[in-house]
Amino acid sequence: MDLKKISEAIELIRKSKYMVAFTGAGVSVESGIPPFRGAGGLWNTTHPIFLEIEYFQKRPLQSWKKIKDIFYDKLSDASPNIAHEVLAKMEKRSFLEFIITQNIDHLHQKAGSKKVCELHGTYRQLVCTKCSSEYDMSFADLNFLPPTCFVCKGVLKPDMVFFNEPVSDFAKRHSFNEAKKADLLLVIGTNAEVLPAAEIPEIAKNSDAKIIEINIKPSPFTNTITDIFIEASAADAMKEIGEMLYL
Repeated sequence: MDLKKISEAIELIRKSKYMVAFTGAGVSVESGIPPFRGAGGLWNTTHPIFLEIEYFQKRPLQSWKKIKDIFYDKLSDASPNIAHEVLAKMEKRSFLEFIITQNIDHLHQKAGSKKVCELHGTYRQLVCTKCSSEYDMSFADLNFLPPTCFVCKGVLKPDMVFFNEPVSDFAKRHSFNEAKKADLLLVIGTNAEVLPAAEIPEIAKNSDAKIIEINIKPSPFTNTITDIFIEASAADAMKEIGEMLYL
């Protein structure tokens, strides 16, 4: 890890008046949650068809069995790691104004972050596919699949964005507005390969924000819009940043 670049990043963080963090799967890897793509990714062992909205609508039981195995049997016991914890401390100390995350694992909130937009939704909430009633995940007994709505008996779906399903207008608008307000965007653990997430760094840059990127390898942003590229894991880089900010 290049400590000179860490020092340069610290200088930008201290000068920033409105810093926003944009996080992806790389932030949660140290919590035992595998990314979807790349080495050790879920799609290497699980077919993504189970998270296609059309498949879910036609075969909710088969889809739910895989979803329970991938997410609900693992995520509920996952704990925040040092990257989540440092971001929460940065918010508490007013270095960080907001987090936009592509993760559905709720670990930013578990770590204590209050201002978070979950761009791709969250596994912790369920929504009825028939009447749109919403429930906390604790409502459902996942020993009996698929879970159904108390109001209309419709099938419940995790309130996260499936393939071929649009991001909610609210989440998109909220995240885009925060990106526009940022004078510094901290991109951590993401290549942002899907839309609309891929637009967020561009929106921030077009609003004259500086971009600090933390990734284990270069991304599409690194040689185009990134101002400081820190080639490291989210946990290692954020631990160093936290120590240098005396958090």
